[in-house]
Amino acid sequence: MLKREAGLFIEWYCSAVGIERDLAGWDAAWESVFDHAIAETPVTVLRDYHAENLMLVGPERSLGLLDFQDALAGHPAYDLVSLLQDARRTVDPAVEAAMLARYLAAADAGPETDDAFMNAYHVLGAQRNAKILGIFTRLWKRDGKPHYATMCPRVWTYLERDLAQPVMAPVAAWFAVNVPPALRGDPLALGA
Repeated sequence: MLKREAGLFIEWYCSAVGIERDLAGWDAAWESVFDHAIAETPVTVLRDYHAENLMLVGPERSLGLLDFQDALAGHPAYDLVSLLQDARRTVDPAVEAAMLARYLAAADAGPETDDAFMNAYHVLGAQRNAKILGIFTRLWKRDGKPHYATMCPRVWTYLERDLAQPVMAPVAAWFAVNVPPALRGDPLALGA
């Protein structure tokens, strides 16, 4: 599933902005990092866990969730990256770092486990952001919803932060060769 979803970037975004698609290199790059995203003990992940899908309900103002029909078993980092790299709202890198530190402190698992968690966080963040770039481009091109394309620059910012992490070196190398910086942004503004 991770590979198929990441492939939405190739299918929709690359097609829209005229990028030649090196599918073999794409697949190899992602295959080399996906092991970091496999949880030893999977948890329920909602996959669409962001501010617009959270609400306060009832007089006690308890947390409520919307859009949970795609829930499945996955890595605990997935929903955290969904929230802290929200495609619809800019999350300041300092806030993201503080919330990650808070999560890791509460988990109290130790430095080796923290490193593994952060590797998973960045792999899943990059995978999710590549997927979102594909989905938002599809929503624009196929479904006539151009406002989704205007959110792509924010998603690119998150993706590039994840690609800067050492664990993502093979995927970052693919992007460096195949997606010039001038083609990373709002596909509407790129003349797609």
